[in-house]
Amino acid sequence: MVGLLGVGDHVLRTLEDRLTADVHVRGNRFTLTGSQSDVTFAEQVVRELMTLQASGSQVSDDAVDSTIAMLGAPALDRKEGESPSEVLGFNIVSRRGRVIRPKTLNQKRYVDAIDEHTVVFGIGPAGTGKTYLAMAKAVQALQAKQVSRIILTRPAVEAGERLGYLPGTLNEKIDPYLRPLYDALHDMLDPDSIPRLMAAGTIEVAPLAYMRGRTLNEAFIILDEAQNTTPEQMKMFLTRLGFGSKMVVTGDVTQIDLPGGQLSGLRVVRNILADLDDVAFPLLTSADVVRHRLVGAIVEAYERWGDEHDDPAADHQDRGRFAGGRTRSDRGGG
Repeated sequence: MVGLLGVGDHVLRTLEDRLTADVHVRGNRFTLTGSQSDVTFAEQVVRELMTLQASGSQVSDDAVDSTIAMLGAPALDRKEGESPSEVLGFNIVSRRGRVIRPKTLNQKRYVDAIDEHTVVFGIGPAGTGKTYLAMAKAVQALQAKQVSRIILTRPAVEAGERLGYLPGTLNEKIDPYLRPLYDALHDMLDPDSIPRLMAAGTIEVAPLAYMRGRTLNEAFIILDEAQNTTPEQMKMFLTRLGFGSKMVVTGDVTQIDLPGGQLSGLRVVRNILADLDDVAFPLLTSADVVRHRLVGAIVEAYERWGDEHDDPAADHQDRGRFAGGRTRSDRGGG
């Protein structure tokens, strides 16, 4: 019960706060009171948390919120193997007792899409785990010897700043753009091993421009911040795909920093590749934000503001397509 309710009953207090039914615990017995529907829902939540704990996973406040969110979604949206306990207990990679796993249903579908497809486009707002989960899958594939190297890249496009004003050599100027990828690597691998792996070419972190003219075989390739690629750059990147490789492209179409109003390659790629069988477009939303709770609220607030101020002839079409459009790839594995 301590593992289920948390030290000092902090998980129990979260349950009491989130559930409509009244929750009382005495000894090893839960008592739920309220309307029939409220009690039934609360019982489902508690049983899922018990199953999660029995699988060896830690029950936390975030696990309570994720379980309630998943059970609150329409049942038709969930498939076999998508119960909250199965989603939250799905381990991708672990290091020194820290386990990386999906925390929402859409994140689990994103991870499944990476397993089932050669090219995956993870599209969603900041904080939804697009890059982090892709990095975890890359490390898992490397450790399982499914690939021989990991290649991480992103376009060096300024978010209101200029490369020329940064001090140092070209590599030193580019390094801040690649820093988020290094940060994720340090969470998943022994930091002492990263320089050795990079020196050996097992892990490569480079700006997108360095991909031109290459064929990447037996590699797990991640393109981050893909909203800042032009259609030509996106085509160049995708055609680097070699034998035995997998590509994951991540981005947020609401945060485009391309200068001069250039068209984003991420905006148009779905229309171009939607009919290809081995390409998936799993979608993440503000409900999948796994940073501080306030981040999800901030994303939703900006989306509401954008609905009121954006050009309806352009951005609204893109937002609707990415938020609600489904293709054969989505149905097949995204």
